[in-house]
Amino acid sequence: MLGPVRPVIDHTRFAKTFDVNLWAPVLWTGLATRAWRGEHGGAVVNTASVGGMAFEANIGLCNASKAALIHLTRQLALEVLPKVSVNAVAPGVVRTKPAEALWKEPLLAVSAATALGRIGEPADIASAVAFLVSDAASWITGETMVIDGGRLLGDALSFRAAADVPHG
Repeated sequence: MLGPVRPVIDHTRFAKTFDVNLWAPVLWTGLATRAWRGEHGGAVVNTASVGGMAFEANIGLCNASKAALIHLTRQLALEVLPKVSVNAVAPGVVRTKPAEALWKEPLLAVSAATALGRIGEPADIASAVAFLVSDAASWITGETMVIDGGRLLGDALSFRAAADVPHG
């Protein structure tokens, strides 16, 4: 991601964001498939985002490119079959330097609004990627695995508040 605060109408960053988030996975998948994986098999895992499944203020450019990457993942899965699987992970807010603006100041609010009560750690995403490239995922292709601590489920605060109310 090229910095989280990028509205779609930021024309100066549009091409670069799409180059990094779309062209790079297309080029890498093509090169790897032609060089080895097309004959010997393997797995490709793209890094999308839950932002590609939702709308948010000020980060529409990144979200639009990640939505396109989710679609591209499915398309590539069809184009390189049957020996290569192509999947994606779609992280929520993860404690990384590029995403710092999304979590550093609003850490408590973001954690509280997440069903599992915390933001993600890089190891959470790494574990999912390790699964998707393992033999345990050999019958999975064209899928996007959401890894967001339940954030896409909605506002966890209202559910926690409802759980605190005695039911008669």
